[in-house]
Amino acid sequence: MSSIDELMMKEALREAEAARSEGEVPIGAVVVAKGRIIGRGHNMTERLHDPTAHAEMIALTAATEAMGGKYLNDCTLYVTVEPCPMCAAALCWAQVGRIVYGAPDPKRGYSLYSPSLLHPRTEIAAGIMGDTCGKLVADFFKEKR
Repeated sequence: MSSIDELMMKEALREAEAARSEGEVPIGAVVVAKGRIIGRGHNMTERLHDPTAHAEMIALTAATEAMGGKYLNDCTLYVTVEPCPMCAAALCWAQVGRIVYGAPDPKRGYSLYSPSLLHPRTEIAAGIMGDTCGKLVADFFKEKR
């Protein structure tokens, strides 16, 4: 794990904490280009009454706006939990160059359904600060029960 990966995952965790403070499932994401964050997002499905308002989708929209185009070939998405199939497909269409995620999602992660949802050139790094990311989600659901 590089120091930039850890630093950016900490930024994604800040977004996840923002989601948690709003009563949302605590997942956060940031998109990075040339060492700079160009998009941030956290789950907003409850606030927006929108099942597509996942952290990745919010960050992806912000990043494409910042880039002035729909392709993010030279960007890295950092997300605290493995993307779902919907987000993986959107990341494919955006041709995100690299995806770094913390905790796996054993119930809804894209890799359970179809690892080929991602663009063939997209690089994946899994498990970056995975214990911390996974604990945040697990604690959220324990509190809900």
